[in-house]
Amino acid sequence: MTALPPSASADSEPSALSAGGLTASMQALLQSQFGGAPRPVAPPAATPQVPEPQTGDEWPLAARALIDSLIRENIRLKADIKALSEQVALAEQHADHDVLTPTLNRRAFLRDLGRAMGDSRRYGDPACLIYLDLDGFKAINDTYGHAAGDKALIHIAERLNANVREGDSVGRLGGDEFAILLRHADLSVARTKAQKLEAELNIATFEHQGLYLRVGGSFGVRAYEGQASAEEWIAEADAAMFLVKKSSR
Repeated sequence: MTALPPSASADSEPSALSAGGLTASMQALLQSQFGGAPRPVAPPAATPQVPEPQTGDEWPLAARALIDSLIRENIRLKADIKALSEQVALAEQHADHDVLTPTLNRRAFLRDLGRAMGDSRRYGDPACLIYLDLDGFKAINDTYGHAAGDKALIHIAERLNANVREGDSVGRLGGDEFAILLRHADLSVARTKAQKLEAELNIATFEHQGLYLRVGGSFGVRAYEGQASAEEWIAEADAAMFLVKKSSR
């Protein structure tokens, strides 16, 4: 057994450790026994730092911020949907209504006729169509200009709307031709309605540049009797109107 050198005694050994975890005497002993420079000893691995847990207030604050953001986004989306719905409703209204008068255009009026025909076939509900062609409209256009003609058309449309029920439909079929769909009305009721409208148009006036002008009309009435299409029904009412206009000349 090799004796320890005096410098390696326990009384004189410093207590400090080297960076490798060995005292200076331990390193000298290893060098004397095995020779060569002492092998470097790797420092102990660093203990991984464990993050401190979040306090109880941090997560609720983050969650509250996220919820507030989602609420604001939801409000914005609802406002966008409302605006788009209003735009769609306005576009549909423009698509169904005449560009000049407060009536349905021909396409929308034909759609209403088709629905009324379906109800008549399915439930036996009576329905009648009144066809109106204006008298003297060309003379107003030629004498006072197209602005006066436009006022005449608007005037007629307003008078028709004021004299029909809520469930009825008024449409401008083109030019100075209008039509009225009377639901739940038989031929007798429709003829009486046409006579009253004719009398009212003959006395009602509209103003144009200080002048009070009048425009009348001829009416034809046709009940729904199983016509194959809305166009056929309109053609029959138009023919009835033509007979009335011809007989009044």
